[in-house]
Amino acid sequence: MGKFILKRLGQMVLVLLAVSVIIFALVRITPSDPVASMTQGKSVSEETKQELREHYHLDKSAPEQYIIWVTGIFKGDLGESYQYKQSVGFLIGERIGTTMTLVLLSGVLAILIAIPVGVISAVKMNTWIDKLLSVITLIFVASPVFLTALVLMLVFALKLRWFPAIYQGNGLKEMILPAIALAMNMVALTSRITRTSMIEQLNADYIRTATAKGIPRRRVIITYALKNAMIPIITVTSVQVGSMLVGAVLVESVFAMAGLGDLLIKGIKAADYPVVQGVTLLMVFVFLCINLVVDILYAVLDPRIRMK
Repeated sequence: MGKFILKRLGQMVLVLLAVSVIIFALVRITPSDPVASMTQGKSVSEETKQELREHYHLDKSAPEQYIIWVTGIFKGDLGESYQYKQSVGFLIGERIGTTMTLVLLSGVLAILIAIPVGVISAVKMNTWIDKLLSVITLIFVASPVFLTALVLMLVFALKLRWFPAIYQGNGLKEMILPAIALAMNMVALTSRITRTSMIEQLNADYIRTATAKGIPRRRVIITYALKNAMIPIITVTSVQVGSMLVGAVLVESVFAMAGLGDLLIKGIKAADYPVVQGVTLLMVFVFLCINLVVDILYAVLDPRIRMK
């Protein structure tokens, strides 16, 4: 297992390096001038502009800027924000709690709903229950995250007034609507995969054998079928949890949440290279960590994977 984990960690480092190059290049392709954003359209002398470029290393070539940035990362320094004049690490630290709480709450909520829904659909295959659940999940699969968020806000915040429309950090109640909005797409996809995987397992010979031996139906479903159906479910869940980081950007915008998504959007608008690079790289790092945990779970559930 140790060699397996070290191999995955090595792959993770290589992916991060490759992604850092892509992020760095994409940010600089955009037709924007960081110095103009820093001066906010004010009339400043060319000397002042040159001083800003030198301070933020914008006067150097792209390869030199990349080396300075990566070297800083290894020292724990993500750079200084052009817009906020503060360390990017500090800005991320202020907002990461909100985003991670949102993603974690949404992920737990999605798993608690999706797996039971998928199992019920599989057990009740081709009945009205299965068809109803299939229609509902397909609706949410097709619905963009921002649309779900807007509908929830309109109905439950503005019409019924059950929940606040704007997140102000005053309690868990303000997090409920954003968490539901972010979770629904994952609920739909994960429940569909759970249904498909469970149907495959329920039609397997070992399930018929267990049933013929008189093992209770509930035990057959949960202990045998669901356990063996977990690998594809874990795969989809890991991808969806990673995708939630992207969805969180949209949800935070709708509910005015001061999280990483809000910071990223403001950084893009202001051509704040260090902020955009730092937040994006962090999101990729979290996604890779999730995949690493999933790979370890694979190895635990199926020891044959360790040999690959």
